[in-house]
Amino acid sequence: MIVSPMVDAGLAGVIGLLVGSFLNVVIYRLPQILERQWAAECAELTGKPVEKEVPEVNLVRPRSRCRQCGHMIRWYENVPVLSYLVLRGKCSACATPIGLRYPAVELATAALFFFAVWHWGVTPEGVAWCGFSAALLALALIDWDTTLLPDDITLPLLWAGLIVAALRWTPLSLTQALWGAVTGYVSLWLIYKAFKLLTGKEGMGYGDFKLFAALGAWFGWQALVPIILMASVIGAVVGIAMKLSSGLREGGYVPFGPFLAGAGLAAMIFGPSSILAVIGL
Repeated sequence: MIVSPMVDAGLAGVIGLLVGSFLNVVIYRLPQILERQWAAECAELTGKPVEKEVPEVNLVRPRSRCRQCGHMIRWYENVPVLSYLVLRGKCSACATPIGLRYPAVELATAALFFFAVWHWGVTPEGVAWCGFSAALLALALIDWDTTLLPDDITLPLLWAGLIVAALRWTPLSLTQALWGAVTGYVSLWLIYKAFKLLTGKEGMGYGDFKLFAALGAWFGWQALVPIILMASVIGAVVGIAMKLSSGLREGGYVPFGPFLAGAGLAAMIFGPSSILAVIGL
């Protein structure tokens, strides 16, 4: 029995909904987990007690609760998208509004998984791009919320790019992936150093270097120019718009990671060369 590619893609979309629900947990809890680890390490190094007690959580426990009233979310209240619609976007216990981001992340993940399997099929390459898109989506939102790009995601994403190239799951050779990673990291590091020498300020963080290196590992060094150009143009437009609307956070900065991640997803969907045409180059 031959299964239609559209059916395969649809099933991948359903899996994407479930993965998107888990990504919501990762986006919210991973920064808390890292904060607890850092606090414990600082206390151990200094011999002082932890100044701020951070709740002990992991990606599985405790079960999800309403942040307002503490209501434990039942399994049938946690069905991706559907539960949000049935509950009308509110907690069943206290009617506190549930952020629209939750179903948006689930739907975005489903759409990306659908595209990956529709384009590459149920193949190692299709599965690899599903993982790539999930990682970028999580990184974009974590960085937007916290200005952190956790090594727990960027480094596995980098290694995954090298591994899929070594296994020839993508057209990129291991040599191309390796030099893409090197070029991505070094190029942003040089820009960071030059900016710091000229202004005395840090224009970006080391997480941006690692993310750009990961994109280089997945696409090769030739794709880095259109990716960085798209990320810079969109980031500048968003930053100006937020400044005009007084929407900038304290310090007047906009994290760069979400725009790098967005450009990486655009490169996956449209191809790196198409990005130059989109931004008029």
